[in-house]
Amino acid sequence: STDGGRNLSLDSILMGLPMSDPTAWATAMNNLGMAPMGMTGQPLLPDFDPALGMMTGIPPINPMMPGLGIVPPPIPPDMPAVKEIIHCKSCTLFPPNPHLPPPATRERPPGCKTVFVGGLPENGTEQIIMEVFEQCGEVIAIRKSKKNFCHIRFAEEFMVDKALYLSGYRIRLGSSTDKKDTGRLHVDFAQARDDLYEWECKQRMLAREERHRRRLAEERFRPPSPPPVVHYSDHECSVVAEKLKDDTKFSEAIQTLLTWIERGEVNRRTANNFYSMIQSANSHIRRLVNEKAAHEKEMEEAKEKFKLALSGILVQFEQIVAVYHSASKQKAWDHFTKAQRKNISVWCKQAEEIRNIHNDELMGIRREEEMEMSDEEIEDPSEMKETEESALVSQVEALKEENDSLRWQLDAYRNEVELLKQEQGKATRDEDTTKEQQMKLLQQALQGMQKHLLKVQEEYKKREAELEKVKEDKLKIETLLENLKEQESSTSRVCACSQEKECPVEKMLSNSPVKSEREVLLVGIISTFLHVHPFGASIEYICSYLQRLDSKICTAEVEVLMTRLQNTFRQELSGVGASLEKRWKFCGFDGLKMT
Repeated sequence: STDGGRNLSLDSILMGLPMSDPTAWATAMNNLGMAPMGMTGQPLLPDFDPALGMMTGIPPINPMMPGLGIVPPPIPPDMPAVKEIIHCKSCTLFPPNPHLPPPATRERPPGCKTVFVGGLPENGTEQIIMEVFEQCGEVIAIRKSKKNFCHIRFAEEFMVDKALYLSGYRIRLGSSTDKKDTGRLHVDFAQARDDLYEWECKQRMLAREERHRRRLAEERFRPPSPPPVVHYSDHECSVVAEKLKDDTKFSEAIQTLLTWIERGEVNRRTANNFYSMIQSANSHIRRLVNEKAAHEKEMEEAKEKFKLALSGILVQFEQIVAVYHSASKQKAWDHFTKAQRKNISVWCKQAEEIRNIHNDELMGIRREEEMEMSDEEIEDPSEMKETEESALVSQVEALKEENDSLRWQLDAYRNEVELLKQEQGKATRDEDTTKEQQMKLLQQALQGMQKHLLKVQEEYKKREAELEKVKEDKLKIETLLENLKEQESSTSRVCACSQEKECPVEKMLSNSPVKSEREVLLVGIISTFLHVHPFGASIEYICSYLQRLDSKICTAEVEVLMTRLQNTFRQELSGVGASLEKRWKFCGFDGLKMT
């Protein structure tokens, strides 16, 4: 906007300057039989007669004339570009044919201030070139070649656009028609190192300004740094202890407590104070749990309200749909017009769709509640036994760890007692009293630790006894199961013998690859497992699944059984090299056709 204002002020000043040769422009126009045209292509003098010539005293208005120093702005693509004749002191520029396409130009280099000018007359000099192109702006340098071209460098980038306006003009020196005094100008962008360097410097300056502006903005929006944590003292400790009991100041106080502990402010003298503050933090957990329970209660109430509102909306939808269905019956339907019937049917469909959507939503909410209720149901008794056993094992391990830690603490206290005894002989009589008090305190602590250790050992023994009882119960149940299985196998054998009297039992056992009912059960379970895994499974994977059912099953027994049943199970190798893996697959359907 500032450049535009500068150009306008400059143009208004230069408009009053004397013209270099106004009659030459009129003579050229008269020779061509053309009226002087304005920037938009409209005749400036509507009643101009070419036979009469130019009227004296009326200077023609041409934006490219010497002294004006302006170039018309870019013409919109939908308007025809009308260029006019330009007269200079030593030459005349004739516009190209307006019906020809615009001259081609290369891609504009960044920061371009230099143009290439070709098609100059052979007799053209730097003075003539300066006379033509100084109208576009301040010319810094002209580099003319021995041939008919040159490079012109302007002071600003917008001057290059003005110079490109002259591309396609035919130039004639004076009034000569000699071939050496004529030419067709071709103006194009030129790539110069100076332009690129100045452009890069300008970009770096803009980047620096942008970084500076961004830094200022970040500093403006950066939150203030938190206040420093105060150093530990008895007064500050009491203040923090009071803040820990206040819900509004708890976060600030807990941060101060954490910083003190990390700084290493805990020692023998301050241990009780820190323990009381930690106890206050622990009591805050109860408040948080109560707050969470209150929020959960509010959420449940909101869910119930939403469900009730949704069910009420569904009832109203059902009533509206019932109205539509009753209106669609023949008693009322015959009295409506065709357009009314169409609207009623469309409304009925829309209401049914919305009702179905809300109904699905309500059913989804009820389904989620049912799933939550099913998750909270009591598990199977076998799973309960396993969980109880695992809980007992974990409790025993925890007691072991606690027992070890107490032993280590006892050793540490004993070492401290021995050190105190050694120091007692070296110290003076004044220090004996303080050491005796320390000894008494340590002895009391040792007695308390020993009592606690005895209690832990008793609990440990009780837990071990309970664990042994559980194991014995489990062994009894397993023996009962095995007895039941043997009874079932014996009864099945008797039935088989009665049904197949023709074949002796020994031949059947010798011929069949499955020798007992246990193996039959294993074959059925393995077949079901491999049917679920169509791409096969390793023997370790299969045995891990079977050992969940019966821990006595071994890998060798399962592998021998599967190798015996070649028509039921097939072993395949997959992978290459170190990743080679053996997998078993179920092939009973194919084996049934083969047997």
